[in-house]
Amino acid sequence: MIVPWQQINPTTLNQLLEEYASRDGTDYGAYEISLSDKVAQLLLQLEQQRIVVVYSELHESVNIMPADQFSG
Repeated sequence: MIVPWQQINPTTLNQLLEEYASRDGTDYGAYEISLSDKVAQLLLQLEQQRIVVVYSELHESVNIMPADQFSG
């Protein structure tokens, strides 16, 4: 289920974005980008509805996914 990011506590949202941005395999291109810049990019993508925050009841976990890949 998609969780409206606007309803997530700002501190919690920031921690979620930081965790996602610092995962192994997250590629931001040929140049090194600071964690704060990565978080800012992710927040912009949330605002543009390009990514969504998803809660999985089955796995009891929260993840960030491209909006066009979320199948409900």
